[in-house]
Amino acid sequence: MQATAYTYDPATRSGAVLLDDGTPLPFDAAAFDAGGLRLLRPGQRVRIEIDGEGADRRITLVTLQTF
Repeated sequence: MQATAYTYDPATRSGAVLLDDGTPLPFDAAAFDAGGLRLLRPGQRVRIEIDGEGADRRITLVTLQTF
């Protein structure tokens, strides 16, 4: 799934993305670390993996979108 980086805090390595429908979805340090990234800037297009459904869904991986 694709999304757009919305916020990122380098101190905690957590933040949020905006899904294509405009819904914000937070991610934690574990999801950020799983993608192998060192930095994320707001506005970057990212690829995410999500586990769960509805209110229980959470991001398990954040990495840069490559074509």
